[in-house]
Amino acid sequence: MKYYHSTRNSSISVNGAQAVLQGIAPDGGLFVPENFEKLDLEGLFSLDAYGLFARVLCALLGGWTEREMRETVVTGYRGRFETEEVTPLVTAGETHILELFRGPTSAFKDVALSLLPHFITRAAREERVTDEIRILTATSGDTGKAALAGFADVPGTSIAVFYPHGGVSEIQRRQMVTQRGQNVRVCAVRGNFDDAQTGVKAIFANEGLKARLKEKSVRLSSANSINLGRLAPQVAYYFKAYGDLLRRGVIRMGDAVNFAVPTGNFGDILAGEYARHMGLPVGKLLCASNRNRVLADYLATGVYDRRREFFHTASPSMDILVSSNLERCLHLLSGGDCALVADQMGQLQRQGYYRTPESVMKAFR
Repeated sequence: MKYYHSTRNSSISVNGAQAVLQGIAPDGGLFVPENFEKLDLEGLFSLDAYGLFARVLCALLGGWTEREMRETVVTGYRGRFETEEVTPLVTAGETHILELFRGPTSAFKDVALSLLPHFITRAAREERVTDEIRILTATSGDTGKAALAGFADVPGTSIAVFYPHGGVSEIQRRQMVTQRGQNVRVCAVRGNFDDAQTGVKAIFANEGLKARLKEKSVRLSSANSINLGRLAPQVAYYFKAYGDLLRRGVIRMGDAVNFAVPTGNFGDILAGEYARHMGLPVGKLLCASNRNRVLADYLATGVYDRRREFFHTASPSMDILVSSNLERCLHLLSGGDCALVADQMGQLQRQGYYRTPESVMKAFR
């Protein structure tokens, strides 16, 4: 059985089903695998897209047979995505572009959120949970509609999405507020995405509230990439892209490939780092920022500082000043130093910034 522990305390350890159900660790940390399974690349790249996703997901989440996972992947993707390839690769000059917008809401989050409801309902059965699973999600635009569409009318679940008023595109807002389903709710928040995300995290950390919800047979979970079940499918499409390049003869097995990733909450680019740890020959992960360049500045200076002006841009999913999944990467590249992660996250909450030791920044760079 695979186990997962909090980025802030390795003694907080759970199995895969519990990690997916809880979404976030009780101490506010994020669940991370205790180890990464190295994949047989030649065997992996002989599979079709559904088989590849299934094998990667089994390695990350544990507790599933490959056949069960493939059935879930097919259920989640077939007929909902425009192509059996799920994430097709197209070429523009010397650049290759992974198209992640072929799902039902045209957001890259569809790749993960078409599967997460299946992960959560299965995890509830495994853990013999009969409570309603209430999904709380903050969104900067894309996640909201994809999560609402994924969980709409899924038995045993309900979902509430919080988005920053004026901080998403009009199309995204209309997608969310017109979502059908008896178990969906959408709430606008006065503030930016960071305010919405901080509020959701505060709810998860409120033990008194969770106790009152427990009395009403309700449990909380998340559809943000703080949930390992949301992050896992994003790891798979890095392998998918590499396999496509191999089949086209663009690269040979073992060649390193660089990935440029538009980055806001750091989940998508972290997925690339997880793929590297599972044996994928990743060269560089290029962190693409917009005017809200908190991550670019952090990589340059080693100081993460959210005390800055917030800009609304044409890419609202990147308009984020507190990138949650950076915590997982900090844990990974510090060699699993939970004390360091807890201290840095505490500083960010108390004073709005932290400085990462240069030895860890070298690993980042």
